[in-house]
Parts: sequence; structure tokens; C-alpha cells
Amino acid sequence: DTNKCSNGCNACVTACNDEHGLTGHGRPESDAQWIRKVELRDKQTGNTQSLPLLCQHCEKPPCVDVCPTGASFKRADGIVLVDKHICIGCRYCMMACPYNARSFIHENVRFKTTVAPRGKGCVESCNLCVHRRDNGEDSTACQDACQHGAIVFGDLKDPNSAVSQAMAKYPNVQIRADLMLNTGVRYTDV
Repeated sequence: DTNKCSNGCNACVTACNDEHGLTGHGRPESDAQWIRKVELRDKQTGNTQSLPLLCQHCEKPPCVDVCPTGASFKRADGIVLVDKHICIGCRYCMMACPYNARSFIHENVRFKTTVAPRGKGCVESCNLCVHRRDNGEDSTACQDACQHGAIVFGDLKDPNSAVSQAMAKYPNVQIRADLMLNTGVRYTDV
């Protein structure tokens, strides 16, 4: 909910970085960023909105279509992932993603978490804390960290989920809906 997302707040980004061990080199060009805050400004009204931007987990992900090895794939539950064991680092998926949501690991990774193994020469992106899904949990690190209640996670196909109920209650949009990718991430009031 972009009405609740606070300008200058980066709690979701910090939580994601901590959960997955994404920083460590101290240089933005070499630190991965699975979620980033974007400030949007309406040129006519001057109104600004802040929103978290991450992998949109598309129904028809362009990153999967262009991957020559099948390393970029979509699970049955709709989560788009990268298999680091077969990623050859060609970065075609990065070029195909209209959301600039993928990162490439240029250097050796000093700190690795057990939930998100990482390695030099691979592409990676938000995985919606898939390790939590696989352990029966129903939240993400970014949602847990958001003190403003702006991030709601759940199954879009379950009408009883919190996210489906929020979408039924408030108008919502997809970023770049013109691409007809039917994204799994939705925003209110953008």
C-alpha cells in the first residue's frame, strides 16, 4: 500500500539484506539488491509516493523465457527463482527483466546464509523468502519489518488470504501492466 509506505524508511530493504546476507562489499555496484525503495513523483501534481520494488514474480516471466540453461524458472506456486547450480552467469535474464529486479554477483561472497546460498558468477533476485514458504511460514522478511503495514503477503489465488482481501477492498495496479505479464506483486494507489 503506497499510502502507508513511508518516504525515507528502508526497513524492508534492511530486513531483506539481513535475512539473505546480501551486503558485505560496501560498494553498491557489487552488493545485491533484491528489494529497493523507489520514489515516484507525479509531474502534474508534484505528489510523491514511495514504494518497494522487487521481482514482480510474473505469470509469464521474461527472465525464464530467455534463460538458456533453465536456471531461471517458476515454481508451481508462482515464485520465480534462479537455480544457482545451473546459472552460467550470461545475464540474459537481467536484460529481459523490465523491472531491473535482478542482481549479478561479481565477487566472492564472504558471508553466506543457509537459507540463501550465493556464489560468484550467478544472477539472483527476490525469492519471496521461499525458505519460509517451504517451512510452512506465511510471511516475508520485508513484511515482518514494515512497521507501517504497507506490505501484505499471501496467495493471490486464495480469496481468504490477507492480500486477496486487500486487493478486493482497494484499487490496485501492476507496474508496467502494459506488458501483460500478470505480476504477482500489486500496488495500491500508484
